[in-house]
Amino acid sequence: MEQKTNTNSVSSETYRFTVLTSRLVRIEYSADGHFEDHFTQIVQNRDLGTAHFEVYRQRNHHELEIVTDYFHLYYEGGPLTPASLYIDTKYGYSDYANRWYFGQAVETLKGTVRTLDKADGAVDLDEGLMSRNGYSVMDDSRSFIIEGETVRPRTALGEDWYYFAYGHDYLACLRDFYRLTGFPPQLPRYALGNWWSRYLAYSQSEYKSLFEKFTQNEIPFSVAVLDMDWHLIDIPHRFGSGWTGYTWNKELFPDPEALLTWLHEIGKRVTVNLHPADGIRAYEASYPTVAKHLNLDTAAEEPALFNLSDSAFRESYFNDVHHPLEKQGIDFWWVDWQQGKNLTPQLVDPLWLLNHYHFRDHAKRHEAGLILSRYAGLGSHRYPIGFSGDTIVSWKSLAFQPYFTATASNVGYTWWSHDIGGHMHGERDDELALRWLQFGVFSPIMRLHGSGNPFSGKEPWNYKEPNASIMREYLRLRHQLIPYLETANYRTHTLGQPLVQPMYYHYDQPEAYEQQNQALFGSELLVAPIISPKIQHLDQSKVTVWFPPGQWFDWFTGLRYRGDVTLNVYRDERRYPVFVKAGGIVPLNPDSMADATQLPETLLIRIFPEANNRYVLAERQGERIATTTFIWNWDQRKLQIEVQDPASILPNRRRLQLEFNALGTFSIKANDSADISVENNQVTWRQGDSLQLQLIDCEPVQQRDAVTERLFDKLKRAQINFDLKRTIWQKFLASKNKGQFVSFLNTLDDQDLARMLYEIVYLL
Repeated sequence: MEQKTNTNSVSSETYRFTVLTSRLVRIEYSADGHFEDHFTQIVQNRDLGTAHFEVYRQRNHHELEIVTDYFHLYYEGGPLTPASLYIDTKYGYSDYANRWYFGQAVETLKGTVRTLDKADGAVDLDEGLMSRNGYSVMDDSRSFIIEGETVRPRTALGEDWYYFAYGHDYLACLRDFYRLTGFPPQLPRYALGNWWSRYLAYSQSEYKSLFEKFTQNEIPFSVAVLDMDWHLIDIPHRFGSGWTGYTWNKELFPDPEALLTWLHEIGKRVTVNLHPADGIRAYEASYPTVAKHLNLDTAAEEPALFNLSDSAFRESYFNDVHHPLEKQGIDFWWVDWQQGKNLTPQLVDPLWLLNHYHFRDHAKRHEAGLILSRYAGLGSHRYPIGFSGDTIVSWKSLAFQPYFTATASNVGYTWWSHDIGGHMHGERDDELALRWLQFGVFSPIMRLHGSGNPFSGKEPWNYKEPNASIMREYLRLRHQLIPYLETANYRTHTLGQPLVQPMYYHYDQPEAYEQQNQALFGSELLVAPIISPKIQHLDQSKVTVWFPPGQWFDWFTGLRYRGDVTLNVYRDERRYPVFVKAGGIVPLNPDSMADATQLPETLLIRIFPEANNRYVLAERQGERIATTTFIWNWDQRKLQIEVQDPASILPNRRRLQLEFNALGTFSIKANDSADISVENNQVTWRQGDSLQLQLIDCEPVQQRDAVTERLFDKLKRAQINFDLKRTIWQKFLASKNKGQFVSFLNTLDDQDLARMLYEIVYLL
């Protein structure tokens, strides 16, 4: 037996096994002895530190065995086959599925897929890295090599696999996947706000008027999207399709620089749609420069054929075509590629090349790289943001997106941007539009989008009341949440913790796997999207929610839910199933109309009781980071705040408004140097180096009055018999305890009504 700690590889002329961690091993075989050490499309780093493992040679008829605390690898020698290589995990999650034979498909908790184009409901997802059996595999054998600016095929084909044995420690699996493949970049702050997008041939004046109306209606947006009609579409027949284009349509946009300057002045960033498949043709404004650069035959109108593998084309593509448009004011590109994947093993997927080179080019020229494009396989998380494609307007499409979004974290793809509200077809449904928008607010990226059908605009004022007002409120809420989203953005980049996480990342219980639509949203919130029409006679929407162990608070009402239970919860249009964990701390910008790129002068910090917590608010300008740490000791009723701002990026007149939720009245004692004021349960602090608060006579609020009010309101809204309403109300008031009223509910013929009322009395 050999014990290995510092030398992680075990090799011969034809095989190499590298124990990257005690739970991750690289498996290589090459008949000609060529092993690849360059970066690949997927893998960016193979030095993950030392790992302890044991090696046995020629034992029990096995040529080689590698043993760690988490797996046992057996190799019989020769080419890799199911007979020559197999690995046992040291987990007991299955009675019969703990062994993997080389090449065998592994059943996982799924990953994601390239696009949802034309999807009307669920689609099949590719496999992911997380498995209830405790292991998974990744085949890197056919991915291309990255050498500096060059992407090339492998010089020799062999086997290059990775075996993950992380059990149910899914976050550790994801973190080491990121260590292997590169952590997601941190998005620019503006990307976390609302985006306006529509496939419509706006004129310059129409687009400006639209955003003026958004401002007048106090509807915040941080990103303005121009779909493909920004460029020439109707081109001479000899050039083919007008789908590809780089020349402004001056009939629609007579002075595009003026428009882009104005959008920047009102705090928007701009992206435009790009279909690059047809290259640069002779009618384009940039063609003379491109032709000179590439030595094209201009008399014959020779096109610059799209080929990002060609360095000369690539240089001209960016320098002669895209960079001048960026100087006019385009901030980043929406890369809309629909022409397929690898055509041969020698031709890399053009979508992947577009994502790779566009993101690298943008990152060189801006504080943070950014594109909007489709998913191009494992490793695509390095090129955010993902555009999920043109979906059908339907409840089925909405119903699939929460699961799709959370599950994508299983391959590290955390920044999906959906066509919120759906792209095409379908029928008008104001309730669907509202619920989809609310889901978008609690999605990684909130991008409203629609087709050019004159009846399908997603502007809130197109919808009936109260839906229109509620839409405006939720769009404002998204911008209020930017400090929370930016902190999650930073945690994704530095710690590998996605904004949206499946429940099983933190709770290894059957219910966490069964409730596939709900997810954790950042470190403090749980969201269970509403994905079906409301129950008409109750005037309420229903969703089944599993509350993990502990206490959970309704974000909108502050009502407390005891956890480790599955409940049907019912919500009207104005409320959405968003819950804060006990002890939760959520930072907000109370000024929803402020420029999303700027750090706010005032922050509202919502704080919840019943558990201790430590929350680190991260804020960034360029590469400079400031943190504000909140240490909430519920046991001792103390709050401590510590500010670290080494580069002095925080506003020098910042104030923190500390809002203590779900508590009765209390008094506060602060350290003598603190500049604070107190009103009701809110403390305002002129930010200094630190603050210590002692809450005196502080206890959770009793819920009886709030529950009574909620039950009355639900009965009032229900479209049912008046006498039945009064009977239920009187039974509730007369019941001596919760059990007595629940027994009465069981006698009701209308079980939807009974379940709705049960949710309320459960809170007592």
